[in-house]
Amino acid sequence: MGLVVFPGDGDNSSPDVSWSYSGFVGFRRRLAEAEGFVLSEMWGYGGERPWSDVSTALEPLLDHSDAGGDDISPTECVSMLVRLEAITEQWAREGGDPILQQHIKDARQLANALRLCIEKDVPLLFL
Repeated sequence: MGLVVFPGDGDNSSPDVSWSYSGFVGFRRRLAEAEGFVLSEMWGYGGERPWSDVSTALEPLLDHSDAGGDDISPTECVSMLVRLEAITEQWAREGGDPILQQHIKDARQLANALRLCIEKDVPLLFL
């Protein structure tokens, strides 16, 4: 059981990325770390820290329900893509363990989906 993130263009051949729920939490945990905060301290992840205390272009992804929730708009996809690509480049320079390598692969797949959302002016959907 898991989730799939994909462009809302109605095309089943569009790029997507899928995770197990635990894999998605691990991916977001590492993104939050790259943004300078601890995900488990945040509201919705067992902590009390409100999202208004952090500033990240990745908030629409990090503060999103695993099951359903609002779509991520094309405008949000633009800012997320820029930041996601910068983090992915940083991770790639670090090299590292197999889990980091999987996060790099997932980030690149997510970036492809974000690019398509921007090009087609469609939201990013969660299923």
